[in-house]
Amino acid sequence: MLVVMSHDAAEADVRRVVEVIESMGYEARPMPGKQRTAVGLVGNDGKVDSSRLEGLPGVLHVIHVTEPYKQVSREWRPESTVIELENGTKIGGPEVVLMAGPCSVESEAQILEIARILRAAGATVLRGGAYKPRTSPYSWQGLGLAGLKLLAQARAETGLAVVTEALEPDTVDPVAEYADIIQIGARNMQNYPLLRRAGRAGKPVLLKRGLAATIDELLLSAEYILAEGNGQVILCERGIRGFDDHTRNVLDLTAIPVVHHLSHLPIIADPSHGTGVRAKVTPMARAAVAAGADGLIVEVHHDPDHALSDGGQSLWPDQFRELVEQVDGIARAIGRTLAPALPH
Repeated sequence: MLVVMSHDAAEADVRRVVEVIESMGYEARPMPGKQRTAVGLVGNDGKVDSSRLEGLPGVLHVIHVTEPYKQVSREWRPESTVIELENGTKIGGPEVVLMAGPCSVESEAQILEIARILRAAGATVLRGGAYKPRTSPYSWQGLGLAGLKLLAQARAETGLAVVTEALEPDTVDPVAEYADIIQIGARNMQNYPLLRRAGRAGKPVLLKRGLAATIDELLLSAEYILAEGNGQVILCERGIRGFDDHTRNVLDLTAIPVVHHLSHLPIIADPSHGTGVRAKVTPMARAAVAAGADGLIVEVHHDPDHALSDGGQSLWPDQFRELVEQVDGIARAIGRTLAPALPH
């Protein structure tokens, strides 16, 4: 529920609304705006009697939020959320952000070489797995803390922001220490203790859609993070399970405009996991930008044939440069631009 105050409501009026909401057993969250303040009511499991609020001084009207999620809803916050990273990258505004890098951090030489290539190509965020959730327990599991330190080293040298995955609550703190964005992977989208812990970490969170999750389930998972006081959430469409074996997953591009309609949070696309096939990555990246994605997260490796994980869906550097050129043209065609490359 949202209690919208009139433009001339006094601070005392807002405090009175907060007191009444709290007396009803709920949490009140004032949200000052440019023209007026709204007060959000959090914690209601069912319909709340709004009559106690509608007659209070300064109250313009009360909006009942009907979706099961609340703080991620556009009814809660009509303006789009824009997340700014320390290197100046803004996610959720008019610019389309390029995040790229290898599936796994393999060595110092590997991650530094790829980071230099990506920076020169126009990426502003470096992706790379230090902790790797793999289907098989015998597959490469990542370098762990050593991998995080290598990512931080690459950031120091290139200026690229870093996004990497936290697998469990115990890994959130080290990821938050070394990275700019904490990634929650598809397999962990409904790992609620992990979501809560990430919400308290004080860093932006990249939340990937689960392999068989609905859009409402994705938004409800984001609600867990926002409920901990962290509004810096980036959603990611990375493909859902289908029945056709020509691609690894089905990249659900309709999720992008649907999320933009339902939520104020930015949403990016992952055409690498969405297809699992190198030749399909660039076409789906083009389509995702055309559909309104606020960014792309793409797997790139300087030698995919010898990558320790996901080499078959990783682009060669020249292919990534071609992708950048093509999506730049599409972004401009729909009134957007790519996020500017980092200064030399």
